[in-house]
Amino acid sequence: MYKKIAVIVLCALLSGCSVSYSLSGASIPDYAKTFSVQYFKNQAQLAGPTVSQTLTDALRNYIASHSRLSLTDAGDLDFTGDISNYTITPVTATSSAPAQSATTRLSITIDVTYTDKKDPKKCFTSSFTRYADFPSSQNISAVQNDLITQIENQLVQDVFDKAFNNW
Repeated sequence: MYKKIAVIVLCALLSGCSVSYSLSGASIPDYAKTFSVQYFKNQAQLAGPTVSQTLTDALRNYIASHSRLSLTDAGDLDFTGDISNYTITPVTATSSAPAQSATTRLSITIDVTYTDKKDPKKCFTSSFTRYADFPSSQNISAVQNDLITQIENQLVQDVFDKAFNNW
């Protein structure tokens, strides 16, 4: 008799709520069918005019290809944010006189607000920063697009992990 009760209780508990997992290991609630990514505004002084659009598109594409969610204008899960910092700074100096920078760093910070319209406990607001270094002997305009793509890919992965992998 106790076995039957235990089986019934276990079945009831397991059918109460569910979460689905994707091949990426993402934990996406079953109730979520859609997502939206609002345009990331550029609040950083040095960021070029295309950074906002490429970052927004990269996040949309990554979520669409790594989850079962469909992109819409007002999704069950919503991402908003902006580019808050974009800096180019010297990192290491040469040993020769006069001292010069041997490596330069491009850093990008984004502020993201994630809203789960059905489960407010999962909502968050966070800042994410990533960077890429390049030789100071190179002109930033020659390497900037590749560095931005590299940094954006890392930022998108960070946002996805925080939202869907409980990271």
